[in-house]
Amino acid sequence: MEKNLIAYYSRKGQNYVNGSIKNLAKGNTEIVAEFIQKAVGGQLFEIETVKNYPADYTECTEVAKIEIQKNFRPELKNYLPSIDNFEKIFLGFPCWWSIPPMAIATFLEKYDFAGKKIITFTTHEGSGFGGSTNWLKKICPQAEIIQGIAIHGADAKNSEEKIISWLKNY
Repeated sequence: MEKNLIAYYSRKGQNYVNGSIKNLAKGNTEIVAEFIQKAVGGQLFEIETVKNYPADYTECTEVAKIEIQKNFRPELKNYLPSIDNFEKIFLGFPCWWSIPPMAIATFLEKYDFAGKKIITFTTHEGSGFGGSTNWLKKICPQAEIIQGIAIHGADAKNSEEKIISWLKNY
């Protein structure tokens, strides 16, 4: 039994980084997820939507905004067969419009998280967690949601030591 699941949504390609748009070969949240897996072990699971967001960053943010306004649940490419054997779930996401991408809601609503511990991590360019923790508590009211670590996206690739230090709490 693998006791840790590191599930995350991450955006590759155009991202907002320190005030400008840059093209990222690997998303910031994916980088952090990999550091977590390296430190604690467990299964990595990338949450991916069937329909890709627009490649253009500005267009992507507008689509994300509409999804939030409509409480839309995008279809995902894959699901885990079960989460029953995981003791801890590390859940990662970028903070978009103050909450996770709606794909996170699609993922969470697929499983029964009652009694599970969900430790969150986010990447952002200034908003931190925003309203993510309260939003997650509404989606998974029977889970223990622990607001974990917020990593400035531009610092993700250099955050391994900070993440290792944070993980000593878990």
